[in-house]
Amino acid sequence: QVQLVESGGGLVQAGGSLRLSCAASGSIISINTMGWYRQAPGKQRELVATITSGGSTNYADSVKGRFTISRENAKNTAYLQVNSLKPEDTAVYYCNAAIQRFGNALYHTYWGQGTQVTVSS
Repeated sequence: QVQLVESGGGLVQAGGSLRLSCAASGSIISINTMGWYRQAPGKQRELVATITSGGSTNYADSVKGRFTISRENAKNTAYLQVNSLKPEDTAVYYCNAAIQRFGNALYHTYWGQGTQVTVSS
């Protein structure tokens, strides 16, 4: 069994910052790409940022320069530092990871339950 658990969300004023964490646990051999996605009310889930096991990153245009994704491979954990928050950043933020489990040669995608980020104006 594999679990992804997000934390760090909350209510913050516009211009504020938060640090989101995503910890993977379970029978894990390897984690490839990890990512953050978000879903605002009435909207589709969208990509925020991804990071490969080697540290290569990719960002949505709307968050470039404000958000930073990072990871600690030894802890199976990814982070999303979110700065200069805007009301339009309000959403549930989900963690996603491609994980290889013990006894399985393939990577499968797992999702966390999400953490709410609310930005007040």
